[in-house]
Amino acid sequence: MADKITKIAIAGEGGQGVQMIAEILAEAANHMGKNAIYIPNFGVEQRGGVSIAYVQISDGPIGAPKFVEADILIPVSLRAVERTTVHAGSETVYIYDNSLVPSGEVANLIIGNKYDAVTVTSGTETYDEFKTSQGINADKLTKVNRVIAIPANDIAKNEIHPRVFNIILLGLTIGATDVLPMDEIKKALEAKLGHKFEGNPELRDMNYKALDRGYELIKGLE
Repeated sequence: MADKITKIAIAGEGGQGVQMIAEILAEAANHMGKNAIYIPNFGVEQRGGVSIAYVQISDGPIGAPKFVEADILIPVSLRAVERTTVHAGSETVYIYDNSLVPSGEVANLIIGNKYDAVTVTSGTETYDEFKTSQGINADKLTKVNRVIAIPANDIAKNEIHPRVFNIILLGLTIGATDVLPMDEIKKALEAKLGHKFEGNPELRDMNYKALDRGYELIKGLE
């Protein structure tokens, strides 16, 4: 039986830190002796273009450097939602930031077998309620395995610090895939940002808290 290849695509606006997430994932995978391929893709605009990070991780060989359908797809801006629809397929877990992207915009493109909403305030709606409230016509939409809406940007601003928004996304990715253990992710985070942590230990605490927060949000849904 061939080794499973976990295919991850994370997309946002330039400056949201999606490429750093991919770099940390690849670093952690390589440190464990796994195979990893990371390919960045930037918009053609000089400033403010959509940034997409493609990562593949496997215990065995990875045949193709590129992929179409992602196992985990995380768009965190409206333009990223529009640009990455091609990577959504029947087995995809689709995670988006509903503090940055209106749920209705996703509903116009994507439908899932299951819908989970985690909100800053209390309250969720079932997927059937979501479909009804958004007037979804399922026959015209891209079908995915699961849709998860998490307000990562609001959580970063309200609970920790805006600068660790992307680290919450990293925690979400690990929680959704279990492709790498958290201790290896933290080692890779230290390798990437350790020089900054040394001068500002509070920054280390914020990043670790953001990483754990993202992970716990996904695990809480399970």
